[in-house]
Amino acid sequence: MLFAGLVGAALVIPLLMVYALVADRQHQARVAQDSITAGWAGAQIVAGPTMVIPYNAERVTNEVVDGKTVTRTVTVRQHLFLAPDSQQIDTTLNPEIKSRGSIYQSVIYDVDLTGSAEFVLPDDLDRLGVQQGQLLLDEAEIRFPISDTGGLETDAVLTAGGEALALRPGLGADANGSGMHALFDWEGGEPVTLDFAYSLRGSSSFTMVPRGKETRWNARSSWPHPSFTGGFLPPADQVEQSEDGFSASWSISNLALGQSLVRTSELVMPAAHEVESAGLYQPEPGSPAANIASIRLVEPVDLYSQVNRSVKYGFLFIGFTFLTFLMFDIIGGARVASAEYLLTGAGLVLFFVMLLAFAELIGFVAAYAVASAAIIGLLTAYSSAVLGSWKRAWVIGAILVGLYAVLYVLLNLETWSLVIGSLMLFVALAAVMYTTRKIDWSEVSNLASTDEAEPQPQ
Repeated sequence: MLFAGLVGAALVIPLLMVYALVADRQHQARVAQDSITAGWAGAQIVAGPTMVIPYNAERVTNEVVDGKTVTRTVTVRQHLFLAPDSQQIDTTLNPEIKSRGSIYQSVIYDVDLTGSAEFVLPDDLDRLGVQQGQLLLDEAEIRFPISDTGGLETDAVLTAGGEALALRPGLGADANGSGMHALFDWEGGEPVTLDFAYSLRGSSSFTMVPRGKETRWNARSSWPHPSFTGGFLPPADQVEQSEDGFSASWSISNLALGQSLVRTSELVMPAAHEVESAGLYQPEPGSPAANIASIRLVEPVDLYSQVNRSVKYGFLFIGFTFLTFLMFDIIGGARVASAEYLLTGAGLVLFFVMLLAFAELIGFVAAYAVASAAIIGLLTAYSSAVLGSWKRAWVIGAILVGLYAVLYVLLNLETWSLVIGSLMLFVALAAVMYTTRKIDWSEVSNLASTDEAEPQPQ
């Protein structure tokens, strides 16, 4: 029992090495995926149009001149940021899987975006300390924030009240923002409706940052495996999903956003890493990532995460197999040497290496079948020699088949994995207690001591 435990503990080292190997291969896959999308575009984060209106504000300053404090009134140029009173945006994502070599793949897409937005000049500007007469409406700008403008196609169009406007690069969210903008003469400040459309390349995910009193966003795609993340999820009755793709609709008000329609400072666009984190953790209230609606084009099987999870059950495999050998050793009279425990454990560890290697080539399910069949056949044949009987070897083979079958179920039922694993350990402990209930352990110890003291025949 001591030697079996020591060998099992020693096998922790190769299991950890396999765990590190999976992490390394996963990192290589991410590097390859980044290189695939490098010439395309990254995950896109966009927002609807914002009207930016410059105005002249008067500021009182105090200066010291010749030892005296002089009060002066100066005129400074500032900007008013106006969100749409309502906006409707429709997007169609056209996905494609792009490969590098025979192993690495990444999801890319083209998105066609069309929309309209209505802007109304508010009547209560005085609460911000701004008078309508201070506004330079003829120098207004319409800004479209876009995270990666390298993905913009050449078909972008914008009209205001039916009049076509020329789009220019930059000034997405602020003076240094990424996106596009247009100059607009809003003389008179009457309500105006914008119509816009553009095509955009991207990869992995598409994120909308809602702005305005009311934002309605409709999205559709032929990708059958979407994941909706962010601070705003589409209502269940507004989502349709099948093998042919999905469609979803959002309706978001500024009351839910907690944002005023008019501001003297631009809202900050969330960074790419904040959007990615929002898919894993609940974003902090008030953070830029809290007010987003995001669609991730998820691959149906993340083989590295599944292999990673399977390695964590390696101790369970080694423990059950060694326990069976130990029962044959104690009860059945078979003598299992430490080297035989070690070789059997090496075969169990090799399963995970084979699973990783074949999964990159033929997929996780097929790789699981190939690797488990190879290891079960190898260890069953070896057990017939170690235990001195094919009948006992078939018991080992049956246990391994059951273990691999249960492991596959655990990998696909993540919610129930802890319950199933704990029940397996309970059943194993109960079986050992039942099998060894009539053994006099002190007698076994005395017999072992007598065998060691008995002189060997010459």
